[in-house]
Amino acid sequence: MNVFYNKEGIGDTLLIYIKDMDLKNRTFEKNGDVATILDSETQEVAGYNLFEASKYVDVEQFNGQVELTEELVDKINEAFKENGVQESFSPDLSPKFVVGHVVGKEKHPNADKLSVCKVDVGTEVLQIVCGAPNVDKGQHVVVAKVGAVMPSGLIIKDAELRGVASSGMICSAKELDMPNAPAEKGILVLDSDEYKAGQPFGK
Repeated sequence: MNVFYNKEGIGDTLLIYIKDMDLKNRTFEKNGDVATILDSETQEVAGYNLFEASKYVDVEQFNGQVELTEELVDKINEAFKENGVQESFSPDLSPKFVVGHVVGKEKHPNADKLSVCKVDVGTEVLQIVCGAPNVDKGQHVVVAKVGAVMPSGLIIKDAELRGVASSGMICSAKELDMPNAPAEKGILVLDSDEYKAGQPFGK
């Protein structure tokens, strides 16, 4: 679940993204100020639009992606209830950019320039396919977990790269939009004495 708000671009509407869908199958159901976006074939919910958002949520500080908090989720759930929408949310509010420890690295079986990494992010070990030439076992790195929104607007999703499953992304300084990021290709490697697997990463 990701939430976006841009009053100048789209007006006083909170956009709630749940999952991708084929646009040709997109259909809508409207209840008051809430539009539910559905896949007409599967009837799965892809997202919601909450119109007149400022009636329900303090949007004054919002611009672009909105950080999910318990308070915001509660207000969205209240707005849905007021508009006769039965659904409610209890999303994962854990940090989406965290420090990872590369505990394993193998060559991708189907691609010379890709590596299959096992990365400890504190609560679990993720398998992440990485194309950076400098990734290696033992490093502490920045991981964008599934659900993270990159500065470019890219939403990180579970993927399959050349036949190998990948959950998350090991990030470069440039991808994180960090100041003075090097131009050469390569992930950001952190000081192992300063960073521990699982801790949130902030620029």
